[in-house]
Amino acid sequence: MSRVETVKLPSLRWKRFVSSDGFKGWLCLVNSELTSVEDIDTALTLLQNKLRRQILERLVREPHYPMQLADLLNVSQQAIVKHLRELERGNFVTKMKVASEKGGPPRTIYSVQQSISLRIDLGPDLFLCEQRSLPAGGPMRLSNRLPATTEQVVKSVSGRKKISVGEGMAHIQHLNGVLEGIDAQRDAVIALHQHIRNRISAGVDADFDHYQQRTMVHSIIEAPERKLDLTDLRRELQLGQSEMATLLDEVRSRLERQLSDRAGHVIAVPNNSDLRFWLGSLPRKKE
Repeated sequence: MSRVETVKLPSLRWKRFVSSDGFKGWLCLVNSELTSVEDIDTALTLLQNKLRRQILERLVREPHYPMQLADLLNVSQQAIVKHLRELERGNFVTKMKVASEKGGPPRTIYSVQQSISLRIDLGPDLFLCEQRSLPAGGPMRLSNRLPATTEQVVKSVSGRKKISVGEGMAHIQHLNGVLEGIDAQRDAVIALHQHIRNRISAGVDADFDHYQQRTMVHSIIEAPERKLDLTDLRRELQLGQSEMATLLDEVRSRLERQLSDRAGHVIAVPNNSDLRFWLGSLPRKKE
């Protein structure tokens, strides 16, 4: 007796595909929505490998299948497949099945489906490491986020499915200039940020005697717009709750004295004042 099972399949999207070597077929896009790469450690681990970077460099241009990448990069197909699996686990690439127009067996093809930006700034009194997701949408949807210098490009390409190579190169050249200007401004802001951190560090070294105290102050400085996460800091410093409470009181007292002495202000507030929001608070012990 045979058994029939009903399987509900996700909706499929097909896209015509022509590879660089003339192979023609159709891409079957299954589960095309990818989760974002949220773990910057994973991203840095994957990108530290030169071969994986070379693979991504080709996949961002157009989809490739493993044998094609092996020929282009002059490495074994086994090595290519291994690295593609790592990139897939990290949500950098996705694989799709290609149905051949000539009736041959389907092929597995890989492509890049998501857009991210990694930034690392490193130097004395400077360590910024972040991963950002790039905004989705076409030119008009992005226009309210773009600088005024891109307005003519937005108007020129909006609503168009194809752009000639010559026109596209002119737009890319202009946008490269815009990006260079933005990067130059960002570099200057980062340098100013580093200068201020350097001057703060001199004061921290002079005013705080113990390593744990300086660590707490630097944690506050790194993100002054956010309340300090004392639970994570206590774990980092390997302190008990009572030791952490003592450290918090010491740092709070010295910071307030520093504010008063150097700014000429008198601070007179109760211990639970929100003026110290950036120091956070330790969870109270249950009675």
